[in-house]
Amino acid sequence: MEFRIIALDMDGTLLDAAGQIPDSFWPVLDELRARDVAVAPASGRQLATLQAIFPGDTFIAENGTCVFHDGEIVSTTLLDDATVHAVIDVALAADMDLVVCTPTVAYHRPGISAETEAELQKYYHSRHATEDLHAVTDVIKLAVFTTDIAEDTIYPVLLDAAPEANVVVSGAHWVDIMHADAGKGRALTALAEAMGVDKRQTAAFGDYLNDLELLEAAGTAWAMDNAHPDIKAIADHIAPPNTEAGVVTVLRTLLD
Repeated sequence: MEFRIIALDMDGTLLDAAGQIPDSFWPVLDELRARDVAVAPASGRQLATLQAIFPGDTFIAENGTCVFHDGEIVSTTLLDDATVHAVIDVALAADMDLVVCTPTVAYHRPGISAETEAELQKYYHSRHATEDLHAVTDVIKLAVFTTDIAEDTIYPVLLDAAPEANVVVSGAHWVDIMHADAGKGRALTALAEAMGVDKRQTAAFGDYLNDLELLEAAGTAWAMDNAHPDIKAIADHIAPPNTEAGVVTVLRTLLD
């Protein structure tokens, strides 16, 4: 095993069609850890959510704006206040479903739709409803949900609202707004530096546009067979689809 760090996107990558970690993954994880390989979920999901579904001590959460390692948050990247308030104003004026994320709690307006509630239950285990989103401080990410295709609808609007920020399509129905210097790729680089690991000893798996920088930052990159075409275009290898436990298949090969 040549890798010291393996970063795994969750939705559409490690997780199956039902949003679950395949049972076949756990013995592979045990073997990787026995070989001193750090396996880091790298997700747009909240840190608390990742900790609830993945036992471990290394996480790249909130699309890289929050990095957790060895029992503590080691890095956060805050959004500037001007961007936060500008995006909140645009989202509220357009009646968008907005989540204002801090390292430990996600805030949203009361009275959200059933569709949004279902999404928040999936991605944000630690959350609070508030009428005044502008009052939230220490914001690391703004996440906007739509039942339409995000790339074609809310993404251009939010890109205009936050021209100085890193605005990424993080899923078919989600757009994330972060500091320009934030992202999964930079988080992986920071984690590798903190652990004294060379880039060539890092690997990453992903499927969607918010994984682009992650795959570019890794020494070796796998795109899932179900990945967005732009992700496949920059990957070193293509893994079987997430519906066939593609990550597990590749990791088993690496262990042989």
